Amino acid sequence: MFHCTNCHRVFRKQPRKCPHCGGHCVYKENHNVILIITVCVLALILAGLIFYSFQLNQDSDVPNPPASSTGTPGSSSSSVPSSSATLPTQPSSSVPASSQPTAPSSQPTTPPTQPSTPPATGPEVGIGLYTREELEAMDKTYNPNGFGAGRAPNHQRPSFVVSEQAKYEQYGGLFIGPDSDTVYLTFDCGYEYYAKDENGKEYAVTAKILDVLKEKNAKAVFFITMDYVNMSPDIVQRMIDEGHVVGNHTVYHPVMPSKSIDRMQREVMNLHNHILEKYGYTMTLFRPPTGAYSIQSLAVVQNLGYKSVLWSFQYADYFTDNQPSTSSAFKLITDNSHNGCIFLLHAVSETNAAVLGDVIDHLRNEQNYTIGILS
Repeated sequence: MFHCTNCHRVFRKQPRKCPHCGGHCVYKENHNVILIITVCVLALILAGLIFYSFQLNQDSDVPNPPASSTGTPGSSSSSVPSSSATLPTQPSSSVPASSQPTAPSSQPTTPPTQPSTPPATGPEVGIGLYTREELEAMDKTYNPNGFGAGRAPNHQRPSFVVSEQAKYEQYGGLFIGPDSDTVYLTFDCGYEYYAKDENGKEYAVTAKILDVLKEKNAKAVFFITMDYVNMSPDIVQRMIDEGHVVGNHTVYHPVMPSKSIDRMQREVMNLHNHILEKYGYTMTLFRPPTGAYSIQSLAVVQNLGYKSVLWSFQYADYFTDNQPSTSSAFKLITDNSHNGCIFLLHAVSETNAAVLGDVIDHLRNEQNYTIGILS
């Protein structure tokens, strides 16, 4: 830009003399424009650096709503505590998730939305049996359809389950108990389901299951999600008070072997730390959502001090709008009992609550089994 030294008018091209006053014209930089441009460029650079730093601190796989091969459990809407607390002591067992039913009138008709921010960062790996490098190198192959135990005639132990136990027990997998007359009851609690009795009164199905277990002096493992804790904190307290084992079923119920090591850690430890802080209770058993597992996912959980508990019997008890009859459920459960059986039952099932007492009596009195507890 050029300006007149006399009247200070500005021109884009240098005239020989100012056309207004005849003064001499000289070149002069527009310092204000240059300053504005410089500030804008620096601001853009700073914004880019901040965004890049933020991306580096985030896990690439943000939690998705849970999906299950046996149904879709409720997704958690709670804030998740920090996972920097002390790791649990060595645990013993775990199982898959339940399907989301139509919620009763007292519950919301749609599952809660996911929080906009991911869970807190989990603990460092490599503090247990494996280093981070060893975990990264492990086989990630898994069956996306989940784990099905299969059946065996004449109360025999299912061969598939026995072979999986031998293959994966070194990674903390538990698919079936020892070959003895002890059997184990486990329940998946992805959310609380409310049913109505013959008088139209609403009740929590898990509470009714606890009533039966108390009456029969039998213990069980309840695998809970963060959603379940938030919906039914008093029932979780009752589980603990009445001597049952509370197991870890993750925060968001993801298919674990499809996630990164950091994400798997957070799913376990964020719930672990929340239960420890809220109830003073240390969980040590883990059940993988949908029953999906790989060598890597089992080892990640084992590295956190947990044992992953699968099962050797399950049936379609998780469709709340299509429950089996009590007679068919009783026959199916008792006909397929076997030494060391780990029963997977879903706590959303009205049928399970109704038939549980008779099943326990039959297992004990007719089939001479002992109801044990995984710990």
